[in-house]
Amino acid sequence: MTDATPAPAPSASRRARVRAPELIGKGGWLNTGDASYTLADLRGRIVILDFWTFCCINCLHVLDELRELEEKHRDTVVIIGVHSPKFVHEAEHRAVVDAVERYEVHHPVLDDPELATWKQYAVRAWPTLVVIDPEGYVVAQHAGEGHAHAIERLVQELEAEHAAKGTLRRGDGPYVPPEPVASDLRFPGKVLALPGGTFLVSDSTRHQLVELAADGESVVRRIGSGERGFGPDAFSEPQGLALLPDGKVIVADTVNHALRTYDPVSGAIETVAGTGRQWWQGSPSAGPAREVDLSSPWDVAWWADRVWIAMAGVHQLWTYDPATGTVQVAAGTTNEGLVDGSADAAWFAQPSGLAADPAADRLWVADSETSALRYIERDQRDEKDQRDERDQGDERDGDTFVVRTAVGTGLFDFGHRDGAAGQALFQHPLGVTALPDGSVAVADTYNHALRRYDPASGEVSTLATDLREPSDAVLVGDDILVVESARHRLTRLRLPDEAVRVESVAHRTRRAATEVAPGALRLDIVFTAPTGQKLDTRYGPSTRLLVSATPPELLADGSGAGTDLSRDLVLADGVTEGVLHVSAMAASCDDDPLNEYPACHVHQQDWGVPVTVSGDGVSRLGLVLAGLDA
Repeated sequence: MTDATPAPAPSASRRARVRAPELIGKGGWLNTGDASYTLADLRGRIVILDFWTFCCINCLHVLDELRELEEKHRDTVVIIGVHSPKFVHEAEHRAVVDAVERYEVHHPVLDDPELATWKQYAVRAWPTLVVIDPEGYVVAQHAGEGHAHAIERLVQELEAEHAAKGTLRRGDGPYVPPEPVASDLRFPGKVLALPGGTFLVSDSTRHQLVELAADGESVVRRIGSGERGFGPDAFSEPQGLALLPDGKVIVADTVNHALRTYDPVSGAIETVAGTGRQWWQGSPSAGPAREVDLSSPWDVAWWADRVWIAMAGVHQLWTYDPATGTVQVAAGTTNEGLVDGSADAAWFAQPSGLAADPAADRLWVADSETSALRYIERDQRDEKDQRDERDQGDERDGDTFVVRTAVGTGLFDFGHRDGAAGQALFQHPLGVTALPDGSVAVADTYNHALRRYDPASGEVSTLATDLREPSDAVLVGDDILVVESARHRLTRLRLPDEAVRVESVAHRTRRAATEVAPGALRLDIVFTAPTGQKLDTRYGPSTRLLVSATPPELLADGSGAGTDLSRDLVLADGVTEGVLHVSAMAASCDDDPLNEYPACHVHQQDWGVPVTVSGDGVSRLGLVLAGLDA
């Protein structure tokens, strides 16, 4: 069904019968003890394919969503992660091995660097989940987040159906855990220099903070139990760290969707923002900090008398004000992309690193998915212009900030290129560090390099190479201490007078473009509510569709927001290629008239669909949010 009123979910006996394509991946299998598998080997089990890539925050959310289902149905369900890279670095087998350990993936993973299985299953978005029944047929597809409850219901139906038919096979799955590795740090994320000369590091995979001595190596103490959790002595994949004026450290407790404080004197840990639940569209985005949900805060910085938060999960910057105990959105619309301008209209894409430059009164931002270096600063327009806007009804609650891009062009262009900022390239940077001369060092993570941008000259240079997934850095006198996340250590470098020169390399994400016919294009978002649920229309429309394009001139008509899950678009004459940006959301609730408080769930996904205009192209574009596209 393709409009806002979905058809009832098909019963087990009426499901479409589509044979699942074979699993192919040039990189081979991980977490299987070196064994390889075909779908025939898995016959009798319910198989869930999770198409993911480790740069994608939504993919990481889905990994967490699936953990409970994976444990509950371990004897009937086999989850297989199909790693399908976006960036060049993500196609490196060693990087996939690291990511599987880093994010505690406890199921087999097929490394598919050439997107062979992705293409066979006609996948269009990260993340996508495909359910295969015990007889080897595809029975459901879900794109985006929020589908774990629907898959749980489907799994229960499949278990009952195939147990009755005698086609369900129970037992241990193919997962073989890797051997643990001893080291002081394991995939550390961020580093902070403490006033006493020691360093605090977020030891993300071990769910702890670690204080290191002045040598950057010797462990002084560990903070946190080391077990994933949200208790008074537990973190879950912590990342960003910042020093507050009162001497406490604020921590981006990423997978707990919270901000915590750690007192180096007393050792006390306190939750100051977030509920432990992930923010969804429609949830409050301002208010008392302990009552507002957050979404994967990745870094924090103290600037402009408040804590700024790189809210990677929703492509925004938020702020937390300790004086009032409140949070609010500061920049970004939740749309994923690169758009500058007023803070409330700007677009980000997984902002993951922050660094304040007090001298320039500027906040630097590593915008990872656009491979961009960006910054936010105060709006320099005169008071009259801002007063005129207020008189015209443009009330922005004191927002006087603007967003600008120093280096980067968009979601699909990346590489390692020095020179003028307008043509320089990064590859998925995660960290930024303000330098004393007004320039900024960039932890250019997927290029394994430390880069530098000089605002005075407008030039980008390379400070160091042969670093392994650097994710942050901190100044130590004339040196810089770099977090080499994939080498599980901090590395001290002398800031060179002359930059290292590297051969320029440019890349563009190579996803097969969809050929579309010129003129009218029908966009259908396929959504089928889970069994026993219906769209929640008690308080108005329960679906949302937002459409835009890069370049904007690609669409002559049909952009903007609406509530129907289908829309007629019109492609402009003279524009032959571009990207359609589509964001869809649907809320479904238990379909039980006797239940006064039905359980409700949000299904959400963003697509970036490369298109080329061709006379032989299609006139309908179907994107599956949940269900199967007939």
